[in-house]
Amino acid sequence: MKPVSAEKYLSVNPYPGRGIMLGKSADGKKAVIAYFIMGRSENSRNRIFVEEKDGIRTQAFDESKLVDPSLIIYAPVRVLGNKTIVTNGDQTDTIYELMNQQMTFEQSLRTREFEPDAPNYTPRISGIVKADNGKMNYAMSILKSANGNPDCCERYTFSYSAPLAGEGRLIHTYMSDGNPLPSFEGEPVLVEIGNDDIDSFANKIWNALNEENKVSLFVRYIDIETGCFESRIINKNV
Repeated sequence: MKPVSAEKYLSVNPYPGRGIMLGKSADGKKAVIAYFIMGRSENSRNRIFVEEKDGIRTQAFDESKLVDPSLIIYAPVRVLGNKTIVTNGDQTDTIYELMNQQMTFEQSLRTREFEPDAPNYTPRISGIVKADNGKMNYAMSILKSANGNPDCCERYTFSYSAPLAGEGRLIHTYMSDGNPLPSFEGEPVLVEIGNDDIDSFANKIWNALNEENKVSLFVRYIDIETGCFESRIINKNV
């Protein structure tokens, strides 16, 4: 399997939903994280990312238009020691709390299922990156219904030890637009990770997302040697 251009991959899909990209820069020095959200409804589009001490949270752009916060207001990114957790829902907190009690990433997610938003049953996608002392590894997870049947929760975890420089993986909630929305299928997509500076990388991903449906993007570069990081947020609502 050859890595594909994340820009090209995203640009031809009008609605991949929410997405997580994890990987290593081509020079092997940085762990790369990207998380984006999209929306079709007014409630989903009425959001921005705001910085927290160690991560981000979603927030209503116009509080007067917020209808149901249950599945759209959460902390997508939190840091636990040398591990960065990124997810598309409040399972970020589940992973943080249970891993802090010595459970694993996969064990933590066994306490959760897909979102209860029939008929879509949006998958819960999650990722975790460990990076310090010159070493890096990461894992991704998806919890989804059985082809739209909520009687069964399908659980998949993908682990990447010593990932190759210049490569990453992308997982997102939906294969494409539709009604109901079709859940992501298969293993996370192998994508190219170059040596762009963080602003250039963020702009490339942002510009590849569908103009009508994109809402917010978060990007973080972590120095694999020191653990120091820098982040960027792009919000459509400003």
